Amino acid sequence: MKLLRVIRFDRSDDHVFDVTAIGDEWAVSGAVVFRGLERAHLTGKLRQAFANGFLGIPSMGRATFCTVAEIDEHARDGLVMVLARGFVEAFGAPSLDEALAAAGEEIDFAAGLCAGVPINTVFTVRRVIDEAGDVREEFRQITAPSG
Repeated sequence: MKLLRVIRFDRSDDHVFDVTAIGDEWAVSGAVVFRGLERAHLTGKLRQAFANGFLGIPSMGRATFCTVAEIDEHARDGLVMVLARGFVEAFGAPSLDEALAAAGEEIDFAAGLCAGVPINTVFTVRRVIDEAGDVREEFRQITAPSG
């Protein structure tokens, strides 16, 4: 199985996000934490996190870039619990049960992005709020040079 891992090319994320993901930690899109936010509330570093940030696990920080890496099923299952606890502690999810469901969906979504994609492919994300108020995401792959 494959999943996203944070990759840091430089320290620029430290200046862009309030909380920065740690290099080489696992990551998901993290769009779920922005549900219900209105465009008017998206300013400054929160706007940058919304527009271009992946969510690192366990730091609950944001990263601009992630890369595809292999993960085993046991590690994936443990990651769901860590992410769910992060949703409760860092983002105020109403219950651990609800957070577990959301965490499972986030992990599955990230795994789906990585399926069939070569290891070390780099991903970026772009998010917008559409006219209906829904969060829309676009993912771009940057393929590692051969050799």
